[in-house]
Amino acid sequence: MKTDLNQHINSQPTQQILSLSSSYESAPVSVSQCCLSNFKSLNSEQQLRTCVKEKASQGDYILAIALLDQLIALSPDNAANYNNRGLMYFRNNQIIEALCDLSQALEINPNLDSAYNNRANCYAAQGNLAEAIVDYDLALDLNPANLRAWINQGIAFRELGMYDLAIENFDITLIIGSSLKERIYPERGRAYHLRGDWNCAVADYQKALAILATQPKLINYQRKVMAWLDQLFRPLKSF
Repeated sequence: MKTDLNQHINSQPTQQILSLSSSYESAPVSVSQCCLSNFKSLNSEQQLRTCVKEKASQGDYILAIALLDQLIALSPDNAANYNNRGLMYFRNNQIIEALCDLSQALEINPNLDSAYNNRANCYAAQGNLAEAIVDYDLALDLNPANLRAWINQGIAFRELGMYDLAIENFDITLIIGSSLKERIYPERGRAYHLRGDWNCAVADYQKALAILATQPKLINYQRKVMAWLDQLFRPLKSF
C-alpha cells in the first residue's frame, strides 16, 4: 500500500480544514541522524519517507518538499508522493504549487480520496467553496468513511450559509466514526450558533472544550472555540 503523510499532521488552514491519509511505515533508521546530516546523500525511499515525516511534524515544510522532490525522482509514478508534496506546499501557503501536485496525483491515481480532500482544501483556502464541495463529494464517493472530508465539506457548507447541510455532515461523522470529536463538536456548534440554535451550540462548544482540555497541542484551537462561546454569550452580558 502506498503511504500518505496527512495522518501525521493536522492541517489548519483557513476555515480549519483538515487533511486525511493513511500512515507511514516505521523505518529502522535514526531519523535525527539522517535528517540533520546532508539529506542530499539519502537514496533509500524508506529513509526519505522517514525524514519527510519528521520534518513535516516539525513544520519544516521547505526541507520536507526537498526530500519529496527526491522521492518523486526515484518513483515518478507514485501518486502518494505528489499528494504528500502537495500537502507540504499547502502547509507552506504555496497553493498554486499544491494544486498542481494534487492534480498530478489524481491523474496517476484517480481513486486517491485523500488527494481530492487535499485539493478541495486548496480550493477552500482560495475561497472557491463550490469547487471545494465538488472535490469533497468525489473523496466521499471513493471513501464514505473519510471523516475529514465530511468535516471539511460541512465547514464549506457552513461558510456558504447552508447550515442544515453543514449540520447533517457533522452528524454523519459522529455516526460513522469515533475520532475527531474535538473537531466535530465545535464545528457543528458553530453551525448551530450561526443558525441561531444557541442551546445546541452551547452544548457542542462545552463538549468540545472538555475534550480539548486534554489535548494541549490544540491550545490555539481551544482558544478559538472559547472565543466562539464568548461571542455567543456576549449579547446576554449586556442585559
